[in-house]
Amino acid sequence: MAAPKRKRYNKKQRLAAAKKWIPKYEGENLVKGYSKWFGVDKICAINELELLGHEIDSEYKEQIYKLEIEKEDAKKANFDDPGDFEVEHFNTWQDSDYYFIAGYTSGGVPYGITWEEYERKYKEDEEFDDSISNDEDNDFDVPF
Repeated sequence: MAAPKRKRYNKKQRLAAAKKWIPKYEGENLVKGYSKWFGVDKICAINELELLGHEIDSEYKEQIYKLEIEKEDAKKANFDDPGDFEVEHFNTWQDSDYYFIAGYTSGGVPYGITWEEYERKYKEDEEFDDSISNDEDNDFDVPF
């Protein structure tokens, strides 16, 4: 379901609509009401209401600004570095015995590719790659 059209207004449209909406508003907190009605944050609501000629208490403005800064700081603090996620996430897929842990048995024993199997397969692949590169040096006649 799409958002109401008033929540998709740009600034110019909001200011025009707000001139009609403000006299009809019956709530106590005009900034909060504007913010919810038009789907903008409170800082934007304060700025636009001031453009329309409404005075907003300076203490209230400071309080809103501080809250927004605290919200941003909290988001930054809770955000983990993506590199940390990759290291943690991939470390659960291997240990000292297994190169890749595909899963665990019902008894909790891991199964997957061991380091020995990986190294053996890696050496086979290297030998295969070497043989392919040697074959590429030969010019074959194409039958068509």
